[in-house]
Amino acid sequence: MNQSIDKQQIHVAVLAALKDLVENARAATLRAYETATHEENIAENKYDTLGLEAAYLAQGQARRLAECEADLIAFQNLTPRTFTQDDAVAVGALIQLEDEDGETQFLLLGPAAGGLKITWNGLDIVVITPHAPLGKALLKAAVGDEIAVTPGAKQKRYEVIAIH
Repeated sequence: MNQSIDKQQIHVAVLAALKDLVENARAATLRAYETATHEENIAENKYDTLGLEAAYLAQGQARRLAECEADLIAFQNLTPRTFTQDDAVAVGALIQLEDEDGETQFLLLGPAAGGLKITWNGLDIVVITPHAPLGKALLKAAVGDEIAVTPGAKQKRYEVIAIH
C-alpha cells in the first residue's frame, strides 16, 4: 500500500458513520413511538393487535438506538494511535490482511460497532471487535503471522501484512 494511513482521519470517518447511525435510529424510534401512540392504533377489540405490534416495534427501535449510542460513545472514548510494524494487534489497530487467494482487506479492530463499513481515501475498511472470531484470532498477532478462523464449514487462513 503506497498511501500513508492517517488514523485520526479514519477515526473521524468512523465517528461520522456512527453519528449517522444514531440519527437514523433516533428517527426510526420516534416514528415507531408515534405509530404506537397514534389514536388510530388503539385496540377496538381483543383481536386488534396493531397497537401492540407497534409498541413492540417502538421498544425494539429504542433498544437499537441505545446500542448505536453505546457504539458511538465507545469510539469517542478511543484515542487513535499509530501502531508500528513491531507492535501486536490491539484495539484501535488497522490491520491489512491477505487471504489464501491473495485478496487484501483492511480491518479496524474497534471497541464496538462490529460490521460497520466505511470508505476512507478509496479504502474499504470494516470494523471488527475482539469478540468476533476473526477479531479474537487477530488480537496480539504481529506482521507476518498467519491466523485461521472457521466461519462456516471451511477454515479461512489469513496473513497479517501490515498493522497501522
